Amino acid sequence: MFPTWLHVLSIAALLLGAACSLLLSMQVIRHPQHMTVMNVVWPVSALFGTLAVVWAYYRYGRLATMEAHHHAEERGEKPPNMTKTPFPVMVGKGALHCGSGCMLGDVAAEWLAFLVPAVAIWFGWQSLFSEKMYAVWVLDFLFAFGLGIVFQYYAIVPMRGLSPGKGLVAALKADTLSLIAWQVGMYGFMAFVQLYLYQHLLGHRAEVNTVEFWFAMQLAMVAGFLTSYPVNWWLVSSGIKEKM
Repeated sequence: MFPTWLHVLSIAALLLGAACSLLLSMQVIRHPQHMTVMNVVWPVSALFGTLAVVWAYYRYGRLATMEAHHHAEERGEKPPNMTKTPFPVMVGKGALHCGSGCMLGDVAAEWLAFLVPAVAIWFGWQSLFSEKMYAVWVLDFLFAFGLGIVFQYYAIVPMRGLSPGKGLVAALKADTLSLIAWQVGMYGFMAFVQLYLYQHLLGHRAEVNTVEFWFAMQLAMVAGFLTSYPVNWWLVSSGIKEKM
């Protein structure tokens, strides 16, 4: 059993993330984003970014709604998200765009491996890896990479008017390094929590069906954001990734 304080803290953190995600879900339904995929990115990012993501949405995300774009077009002006969003915030939005796909992929992969243990064996547990966690990370990466490319594709193609083939190539260029950097931060933090904090200090690891596991995953996603941010700075500044 984990300490009561950690159990309560985990529940509170997850409930806060759920509440923030629900709030932004309602907002993007009422005020859809001009870039359709961001209607998913904001609520998903709020699951781990909680109040910081809510603040970012109200301060900068509302500048990129369809309403804001239509009003700017009527006045013959550039969209407000392109003129009133500082470059560091654009980079952060780009990182969240990548991270939201990572999170959805990681969640799906973790639950799949938990509910169907044979999946971990298929991906190297007991053959390539003695630790089941490492085999699941392979599956995590594949799921996250697939969703990340889909998210990037539907951001780049409409903005650049690319063909499907060129759009896929552009999505791969824009998201691959960002996703790898995100996963490195996420994996590193989860390894630290599971192998040191939980197992070494508290006596056992957290299973996927515990709130302690998903609280650690919340924090791991923040770590992923931090490790991917410098990569996204380079991708956006070099024009490989679109400004958001």
